[in-house]
Amino acid sequence: MRQVTDAFPFPGYFDPELSGHITVAQTVQRFLKPGSRILDFGAGCADKTAVLAALGYRCTAADDLQDEWHKRGGARRRILDFAETMGVEYVTLDGGALPETGTDTGTETGTDTAAGAGAFDMVMLHDVLEHLHDSPRALLIGLLERVRDEGYLFVTVPNHVNLRKRLAVLRGRTSHPPYELYYWYPGPWRGHVREYTEGDCVALAKALGLTVHEVRGTHHILEKVPPRLRRAYLAFSRFAPSTRDTWSMVAQKPPGWRARPKLDDTEFRELTGLKSWGELAH
Repeated sequence: MRQVTDAFPFPGYFDPELSGHITVAQTVQRFLKPGSRILDFGAGCADKTAVLAALGYRCTAADDLQDEWHKRGGARRRILDFAETMGVEYVTLDGGALPETGTDTGTETGTDTAAGAGAFDMVMLHDVLEHLHDSPRALLIGLLERVRDEGYLFVTVPNHVNLRKRLAVLRGRTSHPPYELYYWYPGPWRGHVREYTEGDCVALAKALGLTVHEVRGTHHILEKVPPRLRRAYLAFSRFAPSTRDTWSMVAQKPPGWRARPKLDDTEFRELTGLKSWGELAH
């Protein structure tokens, strides 16, 4: 952690004790040995990726680097230079699209990765899924095709019903990001669209045909809890893990896994409760 924070180009951006870097690293260590290959999709400034690289994992970070702050003050170049310093290969995505399987990845850090089928032991998405405006189905299928059989999907997502949000709603306040941020955000909204519950995480893994190894509540954004209340919050959440701020899920890709890109007509009608397609007109 000290190695990463000393090299990180944005002072004050994160505190590893509060922002989930330790629990992410510990989770990876439970499932993979150092030397394993990890793809961190939506890696942003590659802070969590860099921690794993420092622990001996072979890491590739991928992001379009199109958040508003990425475009200001030379941030993009500083992120790529940091990744290279930490031994992280950085794939900058063209229009948000994944590189084609088995083709050159178009990295900007001067190295090449085989992005082919089964190239990685794990794909991670940390604080990514809640930003998607559409179903994550196509994205996750594409990523899982790059994971070996019996490899892992590791996601962390904000808990839509954490304690802070439950109390805010009871007080008549919103559980969404501040409205002013949404109103003034330049260009397409890149904030949270749909946050997750524990049941959503399990449903996601089931729909993808994965075996769930763990879904647990963790603390990744403790900085949002006032310091004077932090000790009480941590004590309460020990007895009610579902009130923690983040869900962490690790699911495994079974041997012979095959992508399921869509439901057939009968399954879709059952899911939506439509008895006939004629009901769509009403």
